[in-house]
Amino acid sequence: MERRGGSWSTVTVLWLVLTGLVLSPCMAEEEVVMNTKLETSDLRWTVYPPHPESQWEEMSGHDDEGTSVRTYQLCPGDSSTSHWLRSRLIPRRTASVLYVEIRFTMIECSSLPYNSHWSCKETFNLYYYQTDTDEATNTHPAWMENPYTKVDTVAADFLLRRGGEKKSNVKTLRISRLTKRGVYLAFQAQGVCMALLAVRVYFKKCPTLTRSFSRFPETVPHTLVEGAQGVCVDNAETPPGELARPPSMLCGEDGQWVGQPATACACRPGYEATDTDLRCRACPVGQYKAGSGVGGCVLCPTNSNTLVTGSAYCLCRPGYHRADSDPTHTPCTRPPSAPRSIVTQINDTMVTLEWSEPLERGGRGDLTYSVGCVRCGDSSPQRACLPCEEGVSYRPSQRGLSQRRVVIRGLLPHTTYTFTVQSENGVSQLSLSEPSVERVNITTSRDVPAPVSGIRRTKASENSLTLQWHSRQNTHYTVLEYQLRYCPKDGPESGQWQYVTSVVSSVVVSNLQRSTSYQVQVRARTMAGYSNFSPASTFTTLPDKVEAHSQLMVTGVLVAMGILLLITAVIIAGYCYCKHLCVKDIEMNDQNGQYLMRQTGMKVYIDPFTYEDPNEAVRDFAKEIDVSFVKIEEVIGAGEFGEVCRGRLKVPGKKENYVAIKTLKGGYTDKQRRDFLSEASIMGQFQSVGQFQHPNIIHLEGVITASCPVMILTEFMENGALDSFLRLNDGQFTPIQLVGMLRGIASGMKYLSEMSYVHRDLAARNILVNSNLVCKVSDFGLSRFLQENSSDPTYTSSLGGKIPIRWTAPEAIAFRKFTSASDAWSYGIVMWEVMSFGERPYWDMSNQDVINAIEQDYRLPPPPECPSSLHSLMLDCWQKERAARPRFANVVSALDRLIRNPASLKITQPDGPGSSQPLLDQRPPPPLSACGSVSEWLHAIKMSRYEESFTQAGFTNLEVIAQISTEDLLRIGVTLAGHQKKILSSIQTLRVLKTPPTLRY
Repeated sequence: MERRGGSWSTVTVLWLVLTGLVLSPCMAEEEVVMNTKLETSDLRWTVYPPHPESQWEEMSGHDDEGTSVRTYQLCPGDSSTSHWLRSRLIPRRTASVLYVEIRFTMIECSSLPYNSHWSCKETFNLYYYQTDTDEATNTHPAWMENPYTKVDTVAADFLLRRGGEKKSNVKTLRISRLTKRGVYLAFQAQGVCMALLAVRVYFKKCPTLTRSFSRFPETVPHTLVEGAQGVCVDNAETPPGELARPPSMLCGEDGQWVGQPATACACRPGYEATDTDLRCRACPVGQYKAGSGVGGCVLCPTNSNTLVTGSAYCLCRPGYHRADSDPTHTPCTRPPSAPRSIVTQINDTMVTLEWSEPLERGGRGDLTYSVGCVRCGDSSPQRACLPCEEGVSYRPSQRGLSQRRVVIRGLLPHTTYTFTVQSENGVSQLSLSEPSVERVNITTSRDVPAPVSGIRRTKASENSLTLQWHSRQNTHYTVLEYQLRYCPKDGPESGQWQYVTSVVSSVVVSNLQRSTSYQVQVRARTMAGYSNFSPASTFTTLPDKVEAHSQLMVTGVLVAMGILLLITAVIIAGYCYCKHLCVKDIEMNDQNGQYLMRQTGMKVYIDPFTYEDPNEAVRDFAKEIDVSFVKIEEVIGAGEFGEVCRGRLKVPGKKENYVAIKTLKGGYTDKQRRDFLSEASIMGQFQSVGQFQHPNIIHLEGVITASCPVMILTEFMENGALDSFLRLNDGQFTPIQLVGMLRGIASGMKYLSEMSYVHRDLAARNILVNSNLVCKVSDFGLSRFLQENSSDPTYTSSLGGKIPIRWTAPEAIAFRKFTSASDAWSYGIVMWEVMSFGERPYWDMSNQDVINAIEQDYRLPPPPECPSSLHSLMLDCWQKERAARPRFANVVSALDRLIRNPASLKITQPDGPGSSQPLLDQRPPPPLSACGSVSEWLHAIKMSRYEESFTQAGFTNLEVIAQISTEDLLRIGVTLAGHQKKILSSIQTLRVLKTPPTLRY
C-alpha cells in the first residue's frame, strides 16, 4: 500500500472499507426514512470546506453480496481544519424521535505514516439541524456547533491497522424532541482518517396489537401523550358507568407497548373469553353468562333454559318464576301448594287455628302464611258473607306468618265464620294460577260481657294515674280480668297503645309524662271472651312541682364534676408538656446528633453501589410488584432514564391508589439499568422508623424488574414539584403556612442525616407536594461529580445531566466535600426559594459570579415580607465554616418555636446587622415612572397575566394607572392579596421615588 500526497490512496481506503462488511437488516417495528445503502446514484451531500484535495470524497464500491453502495471517505493531511459533511433534508414524518445508525471504518492513528504536523484523532462528531423547509445552502446554516445541535461524539470500537482484521463499526444514536418537518444530519471530522459506509435513519413503531380484548392500531410513539386509543374486539365492551371510555395503551419510545391497557375491555354478557384474551365467543344454547368481565358460560339453573346463543340469562320454563330479588343464577321456582289439615280450637269468641306444612314448597325457603276471615251470619242462609269486623285481632299477626299457628280474638258470639289459610312464597305474586288456600268453617259460642263504663280518676301525680270503673257481673260467666289500654291523646293514629291487665276494677298506670293528656279504654274478659272496649276517656297527669329544685341540684353536681375534671386535665397536660421539653432538650444538647438513633435503633444508610450484584441491592431494599397490578394512565413527564407516568396500583387485598411510575427506556445498557434501580435501592432504605412511616420522605411502593420495561413505583404527589407549585400560587400562602412546609422538609432531612445519608441535590425542584400541602424530600438518584474542565462549573451526573451550583456549599464546589453540613447550606437556599414563592436564587447572575460573590462573603437578601427570624436562620445555614452551620435537628426545633409563637413571624425588619452582608440590596418593584407603557410596567413587575384585564377595564395609560385603588383591582379581577400589594407598591413609588432603584454588588 502506498500513500500519495500526504493521504491514503482512494483504492486503498475503499479496500479497507469494503472488506468483511455485513449490514444489519431492518426490524419489523422500524420505519426507515433514509438508507444510503439502497441508493444507486450519487448522494449529492454537501461538503465544507470545498477543497478538492482535503475534503469528504464520495465513492462507489461493492459489499460482500455484490451490491453497489455509495460511501464517503476522508483522510486529510493535517488536523487544523474541520471537515463537514451534510445530508439532504430527511423527513421525520410523524415521529418525534429518530434513530441514526452509522456504519463506518476508521484507521488507527499508529498505522498512519508519521508527520510532525499531523495531530491524529480517532473520533468524529454528529450534529443535526431542524427545519420546516429545505433551506440549506453552501453557507446556510453556518458550519459551526450553533445553530447545529450536537448529538454525540462517536468513537470507533474497531480500528483498521496493517495486517489486522478488517471490521466495520456500527453506532446507533438517538435524536429526540423533533418538532419540525425534517432534519439535516451533519458529520464533522478533524484529524481523523475514516470512511462513512452507510447511514440509516429510522423511527420505531408499536405494531398492531390485540390484548385484553382490546385492539390497537400500529402507532408511532410520541412524547407526553396519553396513549394510543383502541377499540374493543367483537362482542366485548368497556366497563359501564361514568368511567366508561375507549381503551388506551401507551406506546413506548422503543416501539414496545407499555403495561396493560387502561380501561381494558371485557367480554359482554352472554359471551366468554377463549383460551386467550384475544376474542369472545357466544355461550351455546343451554348456557348463559350474566355479567361482563371475567368468567365463563355456565349451565342454566334448574327449570330454566335459553333459546338462542349468546344469552345473558336463562328463561324460566312455563309455570316457574324468579322473584325480582332473585339473582339470575338461581333456579326458577313456583308457588307452594295449599296448607294441610287445619285444626281449630274454639273458646267462646276466641279461635285457635293450627295447620300442617304444604306438600310442595315450590323449591323456595321463604314460605309464609296469611289468614283470612269472613262472617257469614247466624240465621239467614241467603245472607252474604262479609269481612270480619275491625275489632278482630290476630296473634302473632294476620299476614307474613312463619309459624303454623294463630290465635284470633274479638269474634261475635253465635256467629259462623269462614277462615282461610294461604301459603305463599317469593313468586306467588307472579303466578297466574289460583292461590293455594285451605278453608275451615266455625261457629262461636254464647254472649260475651257488656262493655265497661264509668271510668274515673281517683288519684294523679306527675307520672302516674290511678283509675277505677264500675264492675258488671255477667249472668253466665264471672269476669276473669280487665284489660286497660292507654296512649297520649294524639297516639291512636300512630298505634301507640299500651296495655295493662287487672283482676279488680281499678289500676295504677305509671311511667307517664308530666302535664300530658292520655286516652283510656277498658274491656272485660270472661270464659266467653272479651267485651268491646269502652268509649275513650281523657285524663291528665300533674305538673312537676319540684322540677326546678331537682334540676338545680343536678346542675350543681355537674358543674362541680366539670371543675374537678378540668383541674385534673391541666395537671396531666403540664406534666406531659414538661416531659416533652425535657426530651427535646436532650435531643438538642446531644453534640453528636445520634441520640435518636441510639434510642430507636435506627439503621444506617448503605450505599447500593457497594454491592457486587446490583440486583441483590434491589432485592434487599425494594419490593417486587407484579406488572398485572399496575395500570398506566398517562405520561406526565420525562426523566433522565425514560418517561414518568401516572397510574394506579391495585394489590389484591389492598385499596387501589394512584402512583408515579418511572420507566427505563428500551435499549439500555447494564450500567444504565444499575444506575436506574439504584434510586429504588436508596429509597427502600428510607421507608420507616420502627413501625412509623416518615411523613416527609417520598414513599417507594416497589419495583418491576421481571418484565419490560423496568419500572420504579412511588406514591403520587398531586401538586408536583415545590418550586413550580409556589410560582403557580404566588402570594396565596401565609408565612405560618410556608414555615409549616419548611418544617416538613427539615424533618425529612433530619431523618436522612441521622441515617448518615447525604442528599447532595437538595432544592425546591426536588421537593414534592401532595394535596394536603405536605412536602416530601425526593430525588435520591445517582452520585454526582464536579465537572473539572469547564468555564462554568456545574455538577454533572454520569449520564451528562447538568445541575446548577446555586444550591451547593462552597467546600463541595472546591473540594467535593459533601456532608450533612453541605445539605444544610442547600436547605438555606430552599428556605429562600419558599419565602420568595419560587424565585430563582441569585436571579440572572452567572454561575461564576455566584461563586465569586460567595467567596467574598456576600449572601442573598431576605425576600419580600420575609420574617427576620427566618432570614437569620438562612444566614446561619450559609456560614462559611461548615461546623458553624446548624444541624437539621436544631433547624426543626427552631421552626417549631416559630410555629408556637406566630407573632414572631410578623417582624420583617432585622434587629441588627447580620453575620453576613447581603448579596444584593432588596430590589423593590420598579416604579411606574420608569416604564413607558402599561404593558411594559406589568411585564416589569411580573404581572403580565393581568394585561388583558387592565385593557378591558379601560386602564390603558399610566396617568389612569397612577390613580388606581384596591377596589379597582378587585373589579379588574386581581383577587390575590400578594398581587394587589405588589401592584400598589409599584404605583406608590411614582410619588416617593424619582429614580429607579440601583443594585450594589
